Amino acid sequence: MKFIKYFLFTVLGLLAIILIVAAILPKNFHAGSTIVINKPSSEVFDYIKQIKKQGTYDSWSQQDPQIQKEYNGTDGTVGFSYTWKSKKVGDGKQIITKIEEGKRVDMDLFFNGSDQANKSFIQVDSLSPNQSEVHWEINGKMPYPFNLMSIFYDMSKDFDKGLATLKTILEK
Repeated sequence: MKFIKYFLFTVLGLLAIILIVAAILPKNFHAGSTIVINKPSSEVFDYIKQIKKQGTYDSWSQQDPQIQKEYNGTDGTVGFSYTWKSKKVGDGKQIITKIEEGKRVDMDLFFNGSDQANKSFIQVDSLSPNQSEVHWEINGKMPYPFNLMSIFYDMSKDFDKGLATLKTILEK
């Protein structure tokens, strides 16, 4: 009986420590990456503004080839939405909210049925006539106690991998 009592107190103590750590950690997050692609910025932008093409380079689509995708609207225009369902990477929705033609696409991302938008963008800057720099970033909030995942998971690595794949595709 003493063992069970100590075991339960230990488990409750660990749970309390985990919840306290989660309460201290920031709820806001930022992730992103940048890469140089040896193609004109107009060519890079024309590719990245098509959200349907994200599935060819984003690391989340690569993690789950069985991801269920649904599109609504005209791709590459404000209001276009992409909804996905996946047992491996979760469910979500992405909506184009603003386009600065030839330069930047802003999007709202909603994860796992949340009504709180995470702000994301992909921006293309011309470095020379045949070289572009691509920035892909997201800012958002992670609810308590799920913000604890920030200790174990670095989303920027997914952006690094996605942009490296984009570079490979565009430089072929």
